[in-house]
Amino acid sequence: MPDDPAIILHHFDESPFSEKIRLIFGLKSIAWISVRISRIMPRPDLMPLTGGYRRTPVMQIGADIYCDTQRIIRELEHRFPAPSLFPGGNEGLARASAMWTDKSFFQNTVNLVFGSLADKVPQSFIEDREKLRGAKFDIAAMTAAIPQMRDQYRAHVGWIETQLAGGGPWLCGVAPSLVDINVYMNIWYVRSNLPVADEMLAEFPNVRAWEARMRAIGHGTRTEMSTAEALEIGRISAPQTEEAGNALDPNARKVGDLVDVRPDDYGKIAVRGRIVSLSAQSIAIRRHDDIAGNIVVHFPRAGFLVTPAV
Repeated sequence: MPDDPAIILHHFDESPFSEKIRLIFGLKSIAWISVRISRIMPRPDLMPLTGGYRRTPVMQIGADIYCDTQRIIRELEHRFPAPSLFPGGNEGLARASAMWTDKSFFQNTVNLVFGSLADKVPQSFIEDREKLRGAKFDIAAMTAAIPQMRDQYRAHVGWIETQLAGGGPWLCGVAPSLVDINVYMNIWYVRSNLPVADEMLAEFPNVRAWEARMRAIGHGTRTEMSTAEALEIGRISAPQTEEAGNALDPNARKVGDLVDVRPDDYGKIAVRGRIVSLSAQSIAIRRHDDIAGNIVVHFPRAGFLVTPAV
């Protein structure tokens, strides 16, 4: 789709959630612009665009800002439908798989990785993540829990092995799907950080072969841009989102309502704006920033709270 505006991803290379999106770029052969952000705050050129949302990654298309991998993936599938992320159907289950891979599986993986890295984790990173989580980022407790985390990681990987043993080369059959993308994030994160990754996968031959196939997908065509350049693109662009209400909204929300949107688990920073569009799966709010100008910020509904602004 060469006439479309540029796809800009604000990310850092070590981010497992960003790896999901980079793999989709590879699977769909998308040319994209990489804007590398700091792993920790501050992010002075990104916050004006997101309104304070600070989880990674964020996708930008002009003055439309897409937060959370759920919403980014939905937009990429809409704009680049081939090859599909749902080659065998089962779209609902494939999308819902993120509630496993991004929450319980990922939390297990995070504890295993940071517990193993222990004193190699910078204090600045720990302090940043404590602010993000609103709770102690307890490296000592993670280290003490390594035996339990290895047990649980093995159980998760065992499910992947079982699925691969009973089907084709991919988790849902003969072609890669969103389920593969969601699951791979955690395998990639351990591989990227722990030298014992081979040891931990030794008993899972199907997973090891699948991991190699996933790695071979690549990241599409990547070029680099500065954070300042991306902010300027947002400032001079106009949002392209059309107004769209939803008569079936269970809380009778409507276009123009002033609301706060925040994650329901961590990084609970409210982004305030007026509803532009909403559906069962997505909500977009319009906001004005003195630096970024007029912006529309897009969120998923699952995993996010929408409350009236007070």
